[in-house]
Amino acid sequence: MSAENDSYPGFARAVGIMRRLRAPDGCPWDREQSFDTIRKFTLEETYEVLDAIERRDWPALKDELGDLLLQVLFYSQMADEAGYFTIDDVTENLGQKLVRRHPHVFGEEAAREAGNRASGLEMDGIGAGEVLRNWEAIKKLEKSARPANDSYLDEVPRSMPALAEAAKLGSRAAKVGFDWPDVTGLMAKLREEIAELEAEMKADKASRETAEELGDLLFTAVNLARHLKVDSEMALRDTNAKFRRRFSSMEQIHQQPLDGLSADELEALWIRAKQRERAS
Repeated sequence: MSAENDSYPGFARAVGIMRRLRAPDGCPWDREQSFDTIRKFTLEETYEVLDAIERRDWPALKDELGDLLLQVLFYSQMADEAGYFTIDDVTENLGQKLVRRHPHVFGEEAAREAGNRASGLEMDGIGAGEVLRNWEAIKKLEKSARPANDSYLDEVPRSMPALAEAAKLGSRAAKVGFDWPDVTGLMAKLREEIAELEAEMKADKASRETAEELGDLLFTAVNLARHLKVDSEMALRDTNAKFRRRFSSMEQIHQQPLDGLSADELEALWIRAKQRERAS
């Protein structure tokens, strides 16, 4: 660990514990894990962090952030063992990137030493909008120095949640002009995709075609959200939370298991749950 990390003994201790767990006489389960086997836990921990934030549960957030940090330590330790990089390489790379992309904070000279090749950036008295534009300009030059990808879209990870990936793909394609001009065109496209899905459903074709049309509909909806400056992932998470809340209210109103009720009875309970929520 570097001297700077002496100020963070908890971090150094966590790194040491992770190293010990992966040692020959460490934990059998931890030693068996690979980059592939713990990927799913990384995604789960990320969503648990989001859940704690949305619930404003700060003790839980502290715990969940620790679990998320564990994923970083786990990957870094495995990479260290394989000779790819170390946890110090990770934190040093992050520090360089932050300095490089914040010349208005650390100064142009420090940013250049950290690898910033952008010039002519607004620096004095800038707001969040200018900071974001500078960040994108610096990031673009960083990427131009890397080996070219086979496709312009290759930089969007396939491992992202599908809604987030769709939004990123649409946003990246829009940067080269491949996009709907406005929300009106997207609404028309949404209606078109609904009609195509309905046609597949009426034709009673194989589920693959129906699934494809449904995927097209979802992709269009995500891009509509992007044009409306709505984060589709967060919007759906909020709707999921609302559904949970209202369904729980239905159970409280009925005070008995809901199974066995007719569709009309369930709908009546749903309406009462919505009315109760609005009243509160």
